[in-house]
Amino acid sequence: MAVRDQKITDNYAIYNADAMEVMADMPDDSVHMTIYSPPFGGLYHYSSDERDLSNCPDYQEFLEQYQFFVAEKYRITMPGRVSAVHCTDIPSSNCGKDYLTDFPGDIIRLHEKEGFHFIARHTIWKEPLWVRNRTMTKNLAHKTVVDDAVYAGVASADYLLVFRKRGTNPVPVKHEHGLEYYAGEQPMPNDVLSYKDYKGKQTENAYSHWIWRHYASSVWDDIRMGNVLPFHDAKEDDDEKHVHPLQLDVIERAIMLRTNPGETVFTPFMGVGSEVYGAVKLGRKGVGVELKASYYKQAIKNMEAAETSSLEHNQQDLIGAT
Repeated sequence: MAVRDQKITDNYAIYNADAMEVMADMPDDSVHMTIYSPPFGGLYHYSSDERDLSNCPDYQEFLEQYQFFVAEKYRITMPGRVSAVHCTDIPSSNCGKDYLTDFPGDIIRLHEKEGFHFIARHTIWKEPLWVRNRTMTKNLAHKTVVDDAVYAGVASADYLLVFRKRGTNPVPVKHEHGLEYYAGEQPMPNDVLSYKDYKGKQTENAYSHWIWRHYASSVWDDIRMGNVLPFHDAKEDDDEKHVHPLQLDVIERAIMLRTNPGETVFTPFMGVGSEVYGAVKLGRKGVGVELKASYYKQAIKNMEAAETSSLEHNQQDLIGAT
């Protein structure tokens, strides 16, 4: 395994390396959950490294290469356990007008081909003006509606697609005291808060039931868009201006709901460490791989902050970050 750098602690292991090479050394059925954002089908280029999936010459070759990741991910995942993939529809351009490619649909078909069952899709709502200001997408400008609304776009949602490996889960994921932590921006009613840490009959646990109703929803409209790890120091001159880590609310919901404390959560496209950070914060073991050195170095800083509980940043400033 060609690893440029690594940091291994009792709670996490992170590598500056090619994820395919790291996964090749991981045992069969050894991971309880994977969660990550893959490169978005060639829409953005994250580095100049020829091993970077974002540098595939076209979308079809990207899918062919990504399938190798899915197959290897299937091998290392414990039977009956899940993989959560964050994605969106991909805009393309033809004669100056925008069209969409069904990237989520292609991800689903690749996973089913490799043996996963598709079990859930969470739609992550994004406010249109926030998306416009962040991406400067022309078809989201109000002027486009004024001039010719035929060419008006939409603020495409993000999706969290959840897949389960075939087989029987040998270790049930239990919440004997219900769901005990809410990651989101919706204020919790006072009568619900009174049930926090409820140890009685769980069918009466209004606190857990309130959280479950949000987590089990097909539409997540209460995600804090600015609740992300610091990333500006990781950006380089050749980076895309859009670079923005996955929201911690999304990560924490998936990990908390579908894993037990102490289990292993793996991310093959670690970026600045968001998924590993979320796993450690929730008492799981995080394993992450990142090919780009600047992202890996920022992940080191973020994980050190997580261990010392010194991670502080202004979420309102990050909401508009690009």
